[in-house]
Amino acid sequence: MKMKTVLIILGTILLIFLLVQVVYHFKVQNGIESYPYKAVKSYDKFEIRRYEASLFTTVKLNSSDYKKASNEGFSVLAGYIFGGNETNEKISMTSPVSMSLEDSTTMMFMVPKKFKKEDLPKPNRSNIEFKEEPAKTVAAIGFGGWANSKKIETYKNKLKNVLKTTTFSNLQDLEKNSYFPEATRDLKGKKITFFKYGLKNNWKDFLTSENLNTLENIFKEEMKELGYL
Repeated sequence: MKMKTVLIILGTILLIFLLVQVVYHFKVQNGIESYPYKAVKSYDKFEIRRYEASLFTTVKLNSSDYKKASNEGFSVLAGYIFGGNETNEKISMTSPVSMSLEDSTTMMFMVPKKFKKEDLPKPNRSNIEFKEEPAKTVAAIGFGGWANSKKIETYKNKLKNVLKTTTFSNLQDLEKNSYFPEATRDLKGKKITFFKYGLKNNWKDFLTSENLNTLENIFKEEMKELGYL
């Protein structure tokens, strides 16, 4: 019983120490460096983001339980950036803390941009690794309050449902079988299919260079934003 009490006290002290360190880092920095992204398109419930390639410190955890994994993962990675490495070097905190929740959990802290992978001090713990995440486009959904397993699962399913209902094949079925206000007709009154092929670069078989120049002149800013130009 005494041993259990001592372990609980030590665990509490460690947690308090880590929280104090985090608060201190947030106070002393003018601005927290964050995972850079550009919002490509925003909708009512979610947005499409384009994240830049970035370097992360990561730790893989055996638990898929959010609360348990987040506490353990944060403790490990915070220990590294607060000096738990071969040179006792302190590394600035960044945001947000990223987690990949599957059968196991991976927690990630973004490395400040001033560091290259080869410049980072070796972690004292062998389960910490460095991972270079490539640039990527993702769908993101937000929610208020503290995160927990139930809330994460709820919003994950909401996002998956939105993405599923807006697939090209699903929109084809919607146009074919339901009311579709964007539908148009040609000069003879024949209905023109809006969601016709959905093939990559299929436009090259239909649009002339004159058509392309016209579209680029009209929608130049939008096409740049979406990465077409």
